[in-house]
Amino acid sequence: MILRFILSLLLAGLLGTAGAAPTHLIDQAPERVVGPDGGKIFIDFGRVAFGNLRLKAPAGASGKITVHFGEAISNGAINRKPPGTVRYSKVEVELRGGQPMVVAPPVDKRNTEVDSKAHPPAILTPKEWGVVMPFRWVEIEGWPQGVDPGTIVRQAAFAATWDDAASDFRSSDETLNRVWDLCRYSIKATTFAGVYVDGDRERIPYEADAYLNQLSHYTTDNDVQMARDTFDHLMKHGTWPTEWAPHMVFMAHADWWHTGDTAWLKPRYDSLKAKMLMDRVGPDGLVKSDKKHVTKEDIVDWPAGERDGYVFTPLNTVVNAFHLRALTMMAEMGRALGREEEAAGFAAREAKTRALFNEKFFDPKFGIYRDGAETPHTSLHANLFPLAFGLVPPERRPVVAGWLVKRGMKCSVYPAQYLMDALFESGRGADAIDLMLAPGDRSWRHMVESGTTISWEAWDQKYKPNLDWNHAWGAAPANLLPRHVLGVRALAPGWSRAVVAPTPGKLKFATGKVPTPRGPVKVDWKNEETFKVDLDVPAGIKAKVELPAAAGSKGVFAGGAAVPAKREGERWILDQEVTSKVSFEVK
Repeated sequence: MILRFILSLLLAGLLGTAGAAPTHLIDQAPERVVGPDGGKIFIDFGRVAFGNLRLKAPAGASGKITVHFGEAISNGAINRKPPGTVRYSKVEVELRGGQPMVVAPPVDKRNTEVDSKAHPPAILTPKEWGVVMPFRWVEIEGWPQGVDPGTIVRQAAFAATWDDAASDFRSSDETLNRVWDLCRYSIKATTFAGVYVDGDRERIPYEADAYLNQLSHYTTDNDVQMARDTFDHLMKHGTWPTEWAPHMVFMAHADWWHTGDTAWLKPRYDSLKAKMLMDRVGPDGLVKSDKKHVTKEDIVDWPAGERDGYVFTPLNTVVNAFHLRALTMMAEMGRALGREEEAAGFAAREAKTRALFNEKFFDPKFGIYRDGAETPHTSLHANLFPLAFGLVPPERRPVVAGWLVKRGMKCSVYPAQYLMDALFESGRGADAIDLMLAPGDRSWRHMVESGTTISWEAWDQKYKPNLDWNHAWGAAPANLLPRHVLGVRALAPGWSRAVVAPTPGKLKFATGKVPTPRGPVKVDWKNEETFKVDLDVPAGIKAKVELPAAAGSKGVFAGGAAVPAKREGERWILDQEVTSKVSFEVK
């Protein structure tokens, strides 16, 4: 695994701005075949994947068949008129008995358009594959005989480097396990294009989508090249929303933090300065929004109905939060590159502007943040982003976090990533897990109960009528569960140091494996009368251990002997960092 990671770094360096990470087609047999009944067969491949079919009709067979591909079924048949941009397609072909033949859906003009003034170029898949589309079910009309093994195969497209064994997660809550399975598979399935695209409707990379995808790719697989190729593509083909530009800084920082590789970062650092919104900064250091920004470019959330009534003003809280976070990251990366003067300048600007941010946008009467300096309105977004980005002073965090919990999931699947991070990092992890599993139609529980096998673009069709069913930005638990429930996060670039800080919430146990460039970190904890944890930390990583401090707990023990640790709030923090296999008990 470590060799694979090193080779991927070398390959990325050699290729520079390569168009896309390597992908391939793999053969998948049907999970269920019904028929033939009157020359018609119904096929279920178990999960949606991007691909097409390879058929081999019996020797001597001829004639025309009609093949239907679908993401959705209705009353036991493929839905010929699915809602939004849920996929359905059909094609007629002539059989060639005894000869393998690829049957692919027709070309979709929208997601293959590369020369348009309206949008960046779509990402094309290899011509030799034939057209691919996301589908789970197939119906074939006119099939001559039964279906023998190998007769009908789905050719499914995935990243060539994907390793199903790289990550794992299981807990005492079966619905949470289903959420993990859905979200991890969503990351795998959407690697088909070699870069992170926003779904099948457009097949275009977007910065916010790409960053969320990157976070989850790192916690589910060992590859780093796909994120890098997506970054390089987006630096050439940026998109329109204001807050999407700082996500490029986030992507570069995430790469450096995960890999520790400054050689990749160095030639890209200066270009990131154009993504910090510095061209809109006023004399006081805050980002200003003109009429065009307010009405067209400042996005906050998408679709517009998910903004919790956000009031857009010339001094926008969310826009300024993104600017401040980008300043912090640029300062950290600048120091890593030895650019001390620039780094100090960014850090000083961030500190000064953060103070003004808290002065202008905080409402002392209610203890939370307003949408802007010119409005009394307070939305979920005006509070979740400052909390997630570390802009809220420690003494204010409990009130802001508590308000967010009461407000609930008043946002789309996009800022849900940041909302969950903010709650986990503010001691409200149990509430974050509850929100993931909440009843109703605004949670990941709703997605898994709907039967989808890839995460959706939105919580439900009614919130985004044109949603697609193959959007990786809706798969945040793929990184949230490893990073917070298992508690495994990097504390230094390249994972030389890490933290293991499990958040059990109401769970009785959780176990899993989190990939890192130095090998997987394995965690197995049980939350019963006492809290027990077994860790396997690979060589080269020193892990800080923080364990839940149950009411009445006296300390941390290993093999019956007390381990030096101090209690800070709701956690026991071990004095010594650990590596290799270790076990602890809080009692």
